[in-house]
Amino acid sequence: MKFTNILKDLTYNEDKVAITVLFETETTKEIRIAFRKGQFMKKHQTSFPITVAMISGALDFGVADNTHHLVSGDIVALAGGVPHDLKATEDSIVRLTLSKQDAVSRVQAVINS
Repeated sequence: MKFTNILKDLTYNEDKVAITVLFETETTKEIRIAFRKGQFMKKHQTSFPITVAMISGALDFGVADNTHHLVSGDIVALAGGVPHDLKATEDSIVRLTLSKQDAVSRVQAVINS
């Protein structure tokens, strides 16, 4: 069994989103992404399916030519290979579920470029 609290030790970065690995299971990596209002992740994609769960706040989730306004409680499943971007319209906390085969360094590279 693995246990964590997504709100424990929460920190925001002032200049870019903050990424924290919460834990890994046999099949997934569970990641917390903390956005300050106005922070964003530019368009990117992964080869593997992802799940994005809004814990708090609100953000615009861009897929193709559509923008979906996500709020606390919303959950989105996205197939691999689908380009997407995120922009916080409020301070926000997101839980990102990655495939075990995906790399956290790929997510870090999105915010560092």
